[in-house]
Amino acid sequence: MSLLALLQLCCVAVFALLLVSAGWQDLKTMRIANGISLGIGASFAIWAGAGVLLDRVAAVQVGLSLACALFVFLVGTVGFALGAIGGGDVKLLAAASLFAGPAHQIDFLTVTACAGGLLALAALAGARLGPSKSDGPGVTRERLRQALPYGPAIAMGGLWVAASLMTS
Repeated sequence: MSLLALLQLCCVAVFALLLVSAGWQDLKTMRIANGISLGIGASFAIWAGAGVLLDRVAAVQVGLSLACALFVFLVGTVGFALGAIGGGDVKLLAAASLFAGPAHQIDFLTVTACAGGLLALAALAGARLGPSKSDGPGVTRERLRQALPYGPAIAMGGLWVAASLMTS
């Protein structure tokens, strides 16, 4: 294995660790630090550069990955403006979309949506997600209204992408 291939492998591992960190942080605090999304972006830049040098990644693929991330960011920004998704979630989705690129984008978004659905079901079943809230009258209605930490779902989708990248 060449040093550049090892560097690419390390970048995917860093991507995975940052995703786990983001998911955990969001679950506990309902916030995702900007540094995590920036770290994923930096890791992607190094991964892509090494891939281009190795002829494993075409420059066109890097451009398409940037376009996918921009599109996800723009759609997420609309969702943020409507109050449907948090700003940290939008940035994490866009950053993870860099690694997903056009080849894994549908898988990434599908796994993320399915994991988010499971989180919503867990919240309805009474699981404590995010900072603790007291139970009282109208518990089910209140659970439907409270914010859902979506970072863990995004992390699951991103980990799917990381696993796909490591096996290809």
